[in-house]
Amino acid sequence: MAEYDVVIIGGGPGGYNGAIRAGQLGLKVACVESRETLGGTCLNVGCIPSKSLLHASEMFEVARKDFSGLGIEVTPTLNLPAMMKQKADSVGQLTKGIEFLFKKNKVDWIKGEGRLAGPGKVEVTAADGSRTLLEAKSIVIATGSRPSPLAGVEVDQKRIVDSTGALVLPEVPGSLIVIGAGVIGLELGSVWRRLGAKVTVVEFLDRITPGLDQETAKTLQRSLTRQGMSFQLGAKVTGAAVRADGVDLTVEPVAGGAAKTLSADYVLLAIGRQPVTTDLGLESVGLTTDKRGFIETDHFRTAAAGIYAIGDVTHGPMLAHKAEDEAVACLELIAGKAGHVNYDLIPNVIYTYPEVASVGKTEEELKAAGVAYKVGKFAFSANSRAKVNHEGDGFVKVLADATTDRVLGVHMIGPSVSEMIGEYCVAMEFAASSEDIARTCHPHPTRSEALRQAAMGVEGWTMQS
Repeated sequence: MAEYDVVIIGGGPGGYNGAIRAGQLGLKVACVESRETLGGTCLNVGCIPSKSLLHASEMFEVARKDFSGLGIEVTPTLNLPAMMKQKADSVGQLTKGIEFLFKKNKVDWIKGEGRLAGPGKVEVTAADGSRTLLEAKSIVIATGSRPSPLAGVEVDQKRIVDSTGALVLPEVPGSLIVIGAGVIGLELGSVWRRLGAKVTVVEFLDRITPGLDQETAKTLQRSLTRQGMSFQLGAKVTGAAVRADGVDLTVEPVAGGAAKTLSADYVLLAIGRQPVTTDLGLESVGLTTDKRGFIETDHFRTAAAGIYAIGDVTHGPMLAHKAEDEAVACLELIAGKAGHVNYDLIPNVIYTYPEVASVGKTEEELKAAGVAYKVGKFAFSANSRAKVNHEGDGFVKVLADATTDRVLGVHMIGPSVSEMIGEYCVAMEFAASSEDIARTCHPHPTRSEALRQAAMGVEGWTMQS
């Protein structure tokens, strides 16, 4: 039996960041991961490869549609195998980087499926069936999440795919139906639309991106529609029939009415994700999950002594950076330090074009809570850098407390806003007012000036950039 200070089950963003931090803190640590590479869903079949394809497909569309307007005459040709290869190469380099950090920080990677085997014990089953028992003072569950299923729509990773299968389609679909208008569906739908597919998004709700600021969501939908993506909202998929060359979906109006059939070459099921908490041996330490499969925690501690849980297996947004923050805070608590995560300031990003980024409260949440607030807003069409780059879609909106002027929420849709939301995360972490941002000099001409101009708008002194 190998003995450790900490054993972490799962090698995704929560698991590997926690393991590296544990090593930095001088703890003897092992990370149990069954994949052939570290990084979990995010690095192997999620955030990273999808962003690679989003970037490559955007470059293809820009070259095909926008270069001529800049005085550049080209006729781009798509080489899908080469696009897929560069994606895989980037992922491979990043996974090797994590292995290097494990070695540097003396983290043991135990390859296999990990499960609890009683208090302080983790059993690991390797691919060849052999088993190893690990003993630890503290155990961290960081097993992540998997795509949610939908009754009547069976994923075969051939004609009906989930987010993993959508990253490796063998051809550009003539037509693609995306079930679910959340982040994953819109991002991956955007990839294949740019490459030439006719994309239809079917959503159960009467809006896209539930939870997002409504004005921002409507702006995003209008932009995606202009780009060629179509939406059928308030629609329920009740069945799927796979043909040799495509799929027929049965779709009914949520409000009632006659069913109809939608057909496409491929279907992407993207209705959300669910925690991976089955077959973890939770019962061996007296733990159970809630009805949705989440493990209840209090400052990462579960109801079982010495057992912690972080990331997608716990409540909150299923985001890699949330898991990373929890991992560091959890391991610092285990090491006797002060670990903390500010859940009010977890940013959310959608990597479509235009991008969407937000942090803090939405207008709908503030209204529901009865909070008096002011709004400052600035359009990218009035931003000089965005204008000359032909990137005028979208805006920055700042919500500030009407009495104290403290920034309560920020919502952006536009070019490169994923890279700009961090400024407001820092500002809000230090309880900044909108005036603090408005009186902070920003370089000209940059897109980031829109952040300042929106803050200036809270008190009505926005200036055209």
